[in-house]
Amino acid sequence: MDIFDNHFRLQPHKNPALSAFLTFLVVLVSWMFIGQILGFVAGIMVFDGSVTEFIDGFSNASSNDRYKLSLYFAQGVGSLVGLFILPAIYLKVAEKINPASLFSKPVGIIPWLLAGLITVAFMPVNSIIIEWNAEINFPEFMSSFENWARDMEANLAEMTERLTQFDSFGEFLIGFMVIAIVAGLGEELVFRGMIQNMLHKAMGNIHGAIWLAAFLFSLIHLQFFGFVPRLLLGALFGYLYYWSGNLWVPIFAHVVNNGFMLSMIYLNSIGILNFDLENSDSAPWFAVVIFAIITSGLMIYFRKYFIRLNSLND
Repeated sequence: MDIFDNHFRLQPHKNPALSAFLTFLVVLVSWMFIGQILGFVAGIMVFDGSVTEFIDGFSNASSNDRYKLSLYFAQGVGSLVGLFILPAIYLKVAEKINPASLFSKPVGIIPWLLAGLITVAFMPVNSIIIEWNAEINFPEFMSSFENWARDMEANLAEMTERLTQFDSFGEFLIGFMVIAIVAGLGEELVFRGMIQNMLHKAMGNIHGAIWLAAFLFSLIHLQFFGFVPRLLLGALFGYLYYWSGNLWVPIFAHVVNNGFMLSMIYLNSIGILNFDLENSDSAPWFAVVIFAIITSGLMIYFRKYFIRLNSLND
């Protein structure tokens, strides 16, 4: 029995590799198609204009305040349905696993605090990877892909910047709900709770499962000039989930990661902090080294905490 057993049990007749593959396909369909369609409908419902105006202007919504609330609703509903509700239904119906079981293992308050501290401490460390990845150049034979990837990156960055230009505290709360909480719930359920567990059963190697799930997690965002830092972040969430055995822990870490960034942006907008969202410069090297040591120490303590806790419960 794995000392970090999280009680994820596939049906005996199920092929875990096939289950992981089918789950990923279901996520692609539910998020990129069904979720987007329902999100689009939700956006229309809160838009203060005609359907024709909404359809004509939605593609350029990042530059028009009239569409901002609609964008929040579209993204929130799309993510909630496509990444949480439909995958949870699939897990229950197709795999015969109660999604609630992923959240049932008691963990106590200390792991929550540690998960938050680990996530924040990792940010300066990951900043050097963010800077490197943003400036990477592809070989000449991949120039077409690079141009496409940079165009997509620019469009997504424009949309992100628009959604994080908070004109009021109310907008900040809506943005926090959509970008931090809903995204954390859905992405962790899919990539840690479902795909990582299935890959672990298929591969018999938790490290391979964590990193492959993190790879898919980063890949699905289609932001190749932020691929590696998101990969590392996904792996971090994967280890926090594996060691704790409770999906609330990586969800909380995910919310802290996204929410911390949103909070910095909001505090900048009201003049309390000076924060530049577009600045991808890394932290100073001495800070990176110090926070790498802090992050490593906290993760070691986090792991030992659950080794000790699991041994007491045996």
